[in-house]
Amino acid sequence: MSALLDHQLLSVDAVSTGYHKKIVLDGVTFHVGEGERVAVVGRNGAGKSTLLQTLLGVLPAWGGQIVYLGSDVTHRPPQERVRSGMALVPQGGRVFANLTVRENLELGAYVVRDPGAVARARSLVYETFPRLGERAAQRAGTLSGGERQMLAIGRALMVRPKLLMLDEPSSGLAPIVVRELMEKIHGLSASLGTTILMVEQNVREAFKIVERVYVLKLGKIVLEEQPDVLLRDDRLRKAYLG
Repeated sequence: MSALLDHQLLSVDAVSTGYHKKIVLDGVTFHVGEGERVAVVGRNGAGKSTLLQTLLGVLPAWGGQIVYLGSDVTHRPPQERVRSGMALVPQGGRVFANLTVRENLELGAYVVRDPGAVARARSLVYETFPRLGERAAQRAGTLSGGERQMLAIGRALMVRPKLLMLDEPSSGLAPIVVRELMEKIHGLSASLGTTILMVEQNVREAFKIVERVYVLKLGKIVLEEQPDVLLRDDRLRKAYLG
């Protein structure tokens, strides 16, 4: 096996899926290396959220192969993928509104059997997002939009993921909150070595922290590029990002 493949955390080969009989992803192929920060971008309807749900196993792959940590996980259930270190933060900062911040975090650790590991993970979340520690006993439904997104990310961190997938983390947030959130995501990658795979519409903020970009168009990966190249090239930006 080549040195490149040795360092690939995730390898996706010709994956297709969809809803009912409609194809949404059509032969998607890409890879993410250990410790990398990678963005998948594209216009609405390109299949970005579908891609993340397929990687976690929420949606079944109709064809192709998903290899994670050197193992074929294409047909493994979501809970097995979570136990192996995958985590997905869905769009919209979804939290359990009637539960406290602490209870939300504990639900995120449902596959962790070691109470000590749960306590350490919770401490890490509070260290990363101090406001969550300050509001540990507060109901999640009373948090601001930015705080709910932090809680959604914190809940995913409770399993100490090797691969953290984020679906539109900036959605609906004020620009200053988006910048803070992106800095936190970058910090997680830098301090913990967490691999980041992010779907994001706010390309200018996302491109500040990612190292590579894949462009998804009508269910296919049509371009792999460095973020600064995409931002500088008007022709590419207009063609793929609008």
